[in-house]
Amino acid sequence: MQDGKLSDETDPRVLQISPPDNIGVATTTIEAGEPLRIGGQTVRLAHRVPTGHKIALRPIAAGQKVLKYGAPIGSANCDIRPGDYVHTHNLQSDYLPTYTLDGSNPYLRE
Repeated sequence: MQDGKLSDETDPRVLQISPPDNIGVATTTIEAGEPLRIGGQTVRLAHRVPTGHKIALRPIAAGQKVLKYGAPIGSANCDIRPGDYVHTHNLQSDYLPTYTLDGSNPYLRE
């Protein structure tokens, strides 16, 4: 890895911040259905990934730590495949409660 790039086998639109990271950051919006090279294999994105959001670089098993900046930012709440969009639907913070619109967030109650 040089300058945040995994290798020539990974699309330049994905930036790996630290060598141990299992996610990368989209440097531009990547639309659903677009082919994307991740670690030498081509995957098609199931979801649109906005600029600055996370993309899995390798398989992440349910319960496994998700690493960004070389540090855990949370745990996968389901299996995540290379090229999957990584966000609140499949990542649980280990530090902050993850709130949804189910009424569990006391700050969003009227």
